[in-house]
Amino acid sequence: MQGKGLITLVAVILGLICLNELLPTWYAGKIEKQATELAGDNPAKYQKEMARLSQDTLNLGFTKLYYTKAKEKEMKLGLDLKGGINVLLEINQRDLVNGLTNYSPNPILLEALNRTDAVQKNSTKTYIENFFVQFDLVNKEKNTNLKLADPEIFGNTNLSEIKYNSSDDEVKNIIRRKIEASEGSAYEVIRTRIDKMGVTQPNVQRVPGTGRISVEMPGIKDIDRVKKMLQTSAKLQFWEVQQVQEVAPYFQQLTTVIAANGDSIGVPKSTNLMNLLQLNTLRANGVANIKLSDTAIVNKILNSEIAKKQRPANIKYTQFMWGYKPEATDPNNLVLYAIRGNITQKAPVDGAVESARVNYDELGRVVVDMQMDSKGSKDWKTLTGKNVNKPVAVTLDNVVYTAPNVVNEIPNGRTQISGNFSQQEAQDLVDVLGAGKLPASAKIVQADVVGPSLGQESISAGMLSFGIAFLIIIAYIIFYYGGAGVYAVIAMIINLFYIFGIMDSVDATLTLPGIAGIVLSMAMAVDTNVIIYERTKEELFAGKSILEAYKDGFKHALSAIVDGHLTTILTAVVLYIFGTGPIKGFAVTLIIGILMTFFTSVLLSRVMIFSRLHKGKGLSVWTAPTKNLFRNIWIDFIGKRKYAYIISAILTIASLISIFTNGFKYGIDFTGGRNYVVRFEKPVDGNVIEEKLLQIFKTADNKNSSVEAKTFGSDNQLKISTDYLIDDESLKADQTIEEKLFEGLKADLPANMTLQDFKSADKDHAGIVSSTKVGPTVADDIKTGGTLALIAALAGIFLYILLRFRKWQFSLGAVAGLAHDAIIILGVYSFLHKYMPFNMEINQDFIAAILTVLGYSINDTVIVFDRIREYLREKKSITLAGLFDDSISSTLGRTFNTSFTTILVILAIFIFGGDNLRGFMFALLLGIGFGTYSSIFIASAIAYDFLRGKGKEEAVHGKTSVDKEIVSKPKKA
Repeated sequence: MQGKGLITLVAVILGLICLNELLPTWYAGKIEKQATELAGDNPAKYQKEMARLSQDTLNLGFTKLYYTKAKEKEMKLGLDLKGGINVLLEINQRDLVNGLTNYSPNPILLEALNRTDAVQKNSTKTYIENFFVQFDLVNKEKNTNLKLADPEIFGNTNLSEIKYNSSDDEVKNIIRRKIEASEGSAYEVIRTRIDKMGVTQPNVQRVPGTGRISVEMPGIKDIDRVKKMLQTSAKLQFWEVQQVQEVAPYFQQLTTVIAANGDSIGVPKSTNLMNLLQLNTLRANGVANIKLSDTAIVNKILNSEIAKKQRPANIKYTQFMWGYKPEATDPNNLVLYAIRGNITQKAPVDGAVESARVNYDELGRVVVDMQMDSKGSKDWKTLTGKNVNKPVAVTLDNVVYTAPNVVNEIPNGRTQISGNFSQQEAQDLVDVLGAGKLPASAKIVQADVVGPSLGQESISAGMLSFGIAFLIIIAYIIFYYGGAGVYAVIAMIINLFYIFGIMDSVDATLTLPGIAGIVLSMAMAVDTNVIIYERTKEELFAGKSILEAYKDGFKHALSAIVDGHLTTILTAVVLYIFGTGPIKGFAVTLIIGILMTFFTSVLLSRVMIFSRLHKGKGLSVWTAPTKNLFRNIWIDFIGKRKYAYIISAILTIASLISIFTNGFKYGIDFTGGRNYVVRFEKPVDGNVIEEKLLQIFKTADNKNSSVEAKTFGSDNQLKISTDYLIDDESLKADQTIEEKLFEGLKADLPANMTLQDFKSADKDHAGIVSSTKVGPTVADDIKTGGTLALIAALAGIFLYILLRFRKWQFSLGAVAGLAHDAIIILGVYSFLHKYMPFNMEINQDFIAAILTVLGYSINDTVIVFDRIREYLREKKSITLAGLFDDSISSTLGRTFNTSFTTILVILAIFIFGGDNLRGFMFALLLGIGFGTYSSIFIASAIAYDFLRGKGKEEAVHGKTSVDKEIVSKPKKA
């Protein structure tokens, strides 16, 4: 066999690379297992044993293994397997543009920015590109002919590259580069902060063209601390503070306005603002002291357009900011400050910090000492000189940490921040200031949190389903193909080893969908072997020797295998480009799996089989029960296609009716919102819980937010979804919702449970085991990305089939079959989502499932089309209908074996793979079933109907009912 030596060499080199990559994972796991066995459930003892065992070294001769280095190099596990947090952090693009304009108050600029904010919500373009479009539109409407190089836009002293005569195109290129550089700077700041937190195996990546940064931190438990560290922009500023006598008349006026126009503001007219402000309890130079439960309604009032229009001249630009956190002596209230602003809202001192450290004041309280740079020191001297005996506020990200009275002018740039800190909070603040400030504010627009107990359960469920699926494949393929099946199993085991090794070497993260991708790769490996062995059986039945039969079997199977693998890789690439998070992980795993499947099942398997055959040894390709299965089966598929059309039309119409009448249950991926999976000690009624939460999750205008509580897996676990505070992506909103959720569920939770216990459930107690947040802008992007992924997959498949088979009729048939499958699966999800005991949401996972189904279905279709193409070349006397029937019938063995084994594998994952994968696997089950059906009865039948009329029907074969119809028809003159 040609290339035998090269293939063997590549296999050995790949094996050594994978072994070298996987050994650290094995060794780290070995040490941790030993520590667990010695320590049991005692955390302190576990740490002690780990410290002792990690000193050991394992010398394997060719390499030495140390625990600390092995831990750094071990395979990355996604947070769905390990627990932790995955967030999508969005840098405020408007802030970046404002900074580049030096906070210009130009009205054309401000209107363009406001319009860009509105457009961006439903746009897939970058913010800066939308801004350029809106700036041009406003310019034309106002007839101002303002240039981007104007000093009031980008031609300021901060951007020396821009000259007064720079063209708009030149300015645009400069601004694009500046935005890109700022986003890169934000990425580095975030990485530095995470490094200071000591997180093991963090994964930080920029999302190109979006101003977003994806951060994954497995194993993290203090979620609130992480969110705060990531979102803090470190925009340290110093402001003058206005006193209560300056704003009290305004507050009194607003109370009258609310009584008349409360509905317009979105609050009850009976709301008494003066009572909410509690002016009789003022402290710390604030203008109000408000109950924590009332902060949301006060925010709503002060930020309403009506309230802003009522402002007198002395507070026109005032910014109302909250204190950092409640005072220790007043834990239920939060201080509101009035910060003296200006038209540009630029702070008098925008502190560039040279150094910061944790210290203690004269009363022993934790504080942060800080030294400013030269410019900050100069501005600080001016500000403190102007405000002796007056308060000055120290703010970080528009939150007031302290607002003391200035005693004397401070000339040296030294200052102190106090804020009722804990030691950890002060250290985090020092770390944030030390890492540098973000170029703009940041917010978490998407977050996934998985508790450690759920992560461990996912590993167990994933490995169980993986093991069962693997055993099913091994048993079936050996039963069906005998000795040849053994070689297929060997190739599959090597394939599995390569997949894990390569994933580890490219630093890919293994997730639960990734495990599903590996199992599907195994199913594809089975399909590859089935194609080869079925062709080999045909050659043996034709009377060839065992050696010749295998040679021709591999030769004739290659075209179909290449087509099948390429179409699946095409689908996986589309998934990777348009997918996010877990979908990308699934796509990466699938691509690696498909490539390794081709190498092991086609090339390496061929080397092993022919090494045996060339030694004169036989190799069976069947067993006694399976030798003649499907051998003489022939079915008149084309003759019965009209019945299939009727069945498919009924199913398609029923699906469309259900889609338009019942609609879908969209996941928060598509709508925005928050999901919480909550575990209880006893079974609970989702409907009762839902009613309770509906009363608690009410907006400031007393309207209900949407709430759904549904059993998730076992009857003591609920998945709770809500859109309450959906437009508020702050950490405060997350905490508020968790507090309200705890309040609503308290009656069904253990009596002694605290809020902190509830937020971090483990195997020993109830509480939140996972949570997901998706902001509305991200949801819109995901929806757009999913739609584009489907269109791109269908278009790519159409073009590939066209190029491969040279006939548009085949492409049309293939895409029609895929559309048929997708519509019916959507219809089933629309009809059954209210009744099934598992998740049937339309979300990212569902899009991944649909695309996987398309990949599988087209693979099935390609096998049939490949045989049709072969017969078109070889069988010149047969009619077109007979040719199609012969092609489909001759591939029935392959179709059955591949579909049957794949369905068994998916069933194993569906039953044993855990709650998170059931909806995904159900879509795949439907897809495999309908995909197999559509390959035969839809794709092939449509290709036949559109190929008719090319003269092929006139050759008489007489084997099918369609042929008989053709023969009986008189020929046209």
